[in-house]
Amino acid sequence: MELSFANHGLKQLCEQEREARRQLGADCSKRLRTRLADLAAAHCVVELVAGRPHPLKGDRAGQFAVDLSGGSRLVFTPDHEPVPTSADGGIDWASVTKVNIVYIGNYHD
Repeated sequence: MELSFANHGLKQLCEQEREARRQLGADCSKRLRTRLADLAAAHCVVELVAGRPHPLKGDRAGQFAVDLSGGSRLVFTPDHEPVPTSADGGIDWASVTKVNIVYIGNYHD
């Protein structure tokens, strides 16, 4: 999949191992690198298997998350215009081949 970032800070966090270790800790930064590699290797979102991939609900509807470590998650949205939709009107995650990383952390805090 193609990856993009919602802002420069997220891009730095994902592309600079030292920054990720500083902000997230060693274990979480290692998992982040692994999940980013998983995203890059997958053709579409439904091919993701590691990190308990799941669509989000409520105020995060339209977003998708994979677990990192200690409650932290990598959250992304489709980066398509228009966003692929299924027959029921929801996002067709099987057709999402480009994602925009919008959040890394524990959104339950």
